[in-house]
Formats: sequence, C-alpha cells, structure tokens
Amino acid sequence: MLTTLLSPTRLGILLALVLLPLWRWLPRWLRLLAMLPLVACVLASLPVVANQLVRWQESRVPARNLCSPPLPSTIVVLSGGISREPRDAGDFAALGEYSLRRLFAAVDRFEAHSDGRLVISGGEGQYGIAESALMGALAQRLGVPSGAISLETASRSTWQNAQFVRALAIPQRIGLVTSALHLPRAIYAFEQTGFEVCAWPADSRYAGPNSIGYYLPSSSALDKSDAAIHEMVGEAAYRMGWLRSTTRDPWAGADER
Repeated sequence: MLTTLLSPTRLGILLALVLLPLWRWLPRWLRLLAMLPLVACVLASLPVVANQLVRWQESRVPARNLCSPPLPSTIVVLSGGISREPRDAGDFAALGEYSLRRLFAAVDRFEAHSDGRLVISGGEGQYGIAESALMGALAQRLGVPSGAISLETASRSTWQNAQFVRALAIPQRIGLVTSALHLPRAIYAFEQTGFEVCAWPADSRYAGPNSIGYYLPSSSALDKSDAAIHEMVGEAAYRMGWLRSTTRDPWAGADER
C-alpha cells in the first residue's frame, strides 16, 4: 500500500478510478483538491522535473563521506535486484541492471587494492536464491579471488544490509558502493550501525536537457520520479525510526534496494 501511495503513476491511476464514477456528484472544492495529485502525476512524467528530483537526491551525499586517501580496502556493495528467476546460484545472467552496475563499479574499486576485500550484501528475493550469491559468482568470473569475497545473504532491505554486514566483523571504515540515487539512504543506514562510510556511487540516473523531448511527458521520467520519491521518503522513514525491525520494507524494491 505504501509503495502505491509513493508512486505518481499508481497514485494517479488509482485516484482516477475512484473519482471517475463519482465526478458529477463531487462539489467543486473537492474536484479541485482531487486534481492536485493528477497534476503532480503529470509533472512527474516530465523529464525536466524527474531529472531535477534525481539530481537533488543524488547530490545529498554529505561532504564527510567523499573519499579521501588512504582509501579503504574493504568494499561493500549492495545488490539491486534480479530480472528473472535464476536457474541456480551461478546463473549471474539473471542479475538486474542495478546489481550489475554496482558490482562492476565495486570490482573496479577492488582491483586498486592488492589486499582488498569485497563484501557483497543482498538476501533471497522471491526466487529463493540470494542476490549476493549471484553477484559473487560474477565477481569471481571477473577475476576477484573467491578468498577475497564475503557474502551477506540474509538481508532484504537497506537497513538490514547495514545490520547484517556489521555482524561480519569487518573494519569500521568501508567503501560503500551502490547507485547514486540510493547512496544517501544507504549511508545513513550504515552510519547508524557504526561504520565510517566512504561513498562510491556506481551510476547516476540524472540526465541533462538534450532535445525537445526533455520537456514532454515520458514513461521513463515517471520511473525516475518514482525512484527519487521512494528514496526520499524511505530515508525519512528510517530517520524517524520506522521499518527498522521489519523483515522487509516497501522501499526495498526489485531494482532499487
């Protein structure tokens, strides 16, 4: 239910379905009030609006979390979902786009350390195979020694990522690799467990204006707006103490944990 309320697309469709049969009987003030979420839905579908939301969220990484030498040799990377049911724990082709981007960035960082350690965090999804196991299999294919890889296979949310990685007894100072949009929430969760976080964004979803289409509605813009709003409200929920003890929270989506 919470994910529906935080999605411009779903909220707009739900509101339209509820109000359409009742529209002729609604008073004028209620019609105007009901139009606000619909207007917000239209605005969220504009790339110029969606990218500003993304840009603001991605820019919220605190200055204290920007990497400075010496760089940490322990690299923690968070899974970002899978795209289909994997055949087994070695079927890394089932990994979703964000899991792949994060892992590639983490392996690139790992290669800069001769004594590095790669910690991959992500539990079982709907298919019963831990996302971290799939990412670990791919990391080995990319040349990371199996002895340098540690898997955290139980977490099902960003908050649990931090809690369960803390239980692995790794160094306090870590390099944290995840999507730029997800970093502010992830940094908060890991700092609350006592980590000193060096932020390493794996990718950015922001795109600047490049054509007239930047000012016209699109489904990809709605997707960006959804993701940005989820991250903003998800972090706020963590800061207010909500969802910390649940086994799964509504902001741990299939593509953006």
